[in-house]
Amino acid sequence: MDEDISVINSNSRNEKVRNYFLKNKNKIISTVLALTIILIAAYSYDKHKTNQKKEISNEFNSITLNYSEKTKDKSTKKLLELINKKDPTYSSLSLYFIIDNNLISDKNRINGLFDVLIEKTSLDKEIKNLVVYKKALFNADNAQEGELLNILNPLINSKSVWKSHALYLMAEYFYSKNQNQKSKEFFNQIISLENANAGIKLQAEKRLNRDLSE
Repeated sequence: MDEDISVINSNSRNEKVRNYFLKNKNKIISTVLALTIILIAAYSYDKHKTNQKKEISNEFNSITLNYSEKTKDKSTKKLLELINKKDPTYSSLSLYFIIDNNLISDKNRINGLFDVLIEKTSLDKEIKNLVVYKKALFNADNAQEGELLNILNPLINSKSVWKSHALYLMAEYFYSKNQNQKSKEFFNQIISLENANAGIKLQAEKRLNRDLSE
């Protein structure tokens, strides 16, 4: 008797499942198709991005390995194209190559390229902070106080690992201008900073003890 009831219950469940699938066949098929399309699209997009990254990498390596005075103009043009592709890795490297090799002398143009990286390129937070710091370094020799502070304030007012570097740059900037009090203030901020770079902190202590002690 128990076996008969068990068979009946099993048949009843199977019938319910069969009826459910028959009733919702179109919905189920649509859902499966939609999921399949999404998976294919995601795979295709990921493969496209991987191939694109490889192409940009190969292009950057080709430009820099074959660079010479004879290819200067052509190399500069191609590096600018890479910057404007807004790649998280090779756009930054392209700008640094331009700066290191003095391929563009117009500082305003270089600052515009820094802004492409900072404002329009999808960079990790600390990589973007590093680009901000490099922009400040690039401008430090000729910038006015307000200009340099304007560049560095996002780092100075943050908890970035580059904060101590930004403070040190401002401290040295004021020291070079013989504005010792302002210089001391920035050096002291480094000393009191919990996560200050050890090397930067040591240099700040040396400067305070050697050149700015009262």
